[in-house]
Amino acid sequence: MKPSIATEGEFKGWEYWPEEAFESRAGPFYRMIDEEGVIGAFRAETRHMNAGGSVHGGCLMTFADFMLFSIALDYFRNGEMGVTLTCNNEFVDAARLGEKLTSRGEVVRAGKSIIFVRGTIYAEDRPCLSFSGSIKRFLAR
Repeated sequence: MKPSIATEGEFKGWEYWPEEAFESRAGPFYRMIDEEGVIGAFRAETRHMNAGGSVHGGCLMTFADFMLFSIALDYFRNGEMGVTLTCNNEFVDAARLGEKLTSRGEVVRAGKSIIFVRGTIYAEDRPCLSFSGSIKRFLAR
């Protein structure tokens, strides 16, 4: 699935996947490549908040799962798809309404069929979630 490019707003020029119904509704989440590598981002809105006034943990974990694939995207070959095998998360700090959340990470290892990734989500410049996970690659039927 090829990404679309945002044509307006704060994330103009960034990639996103409008065909991913859940991520579009939960985010939307964006990705781009800069001089440091892959970066993902979204802006915390009211719909991302929990009752305590922080970004909901489920939203952060969904963004972490999005980032697993965003970071590993260049390791997929033509026709391959992927599913999350594991996604481990450690909450480090709260993210607040209006903050820009960003994420960076790295591929730890890309084997024949499994890709291992780790990264961090930041609320502005504060780490708020560290994550690691694995993705199973396979050919679409």
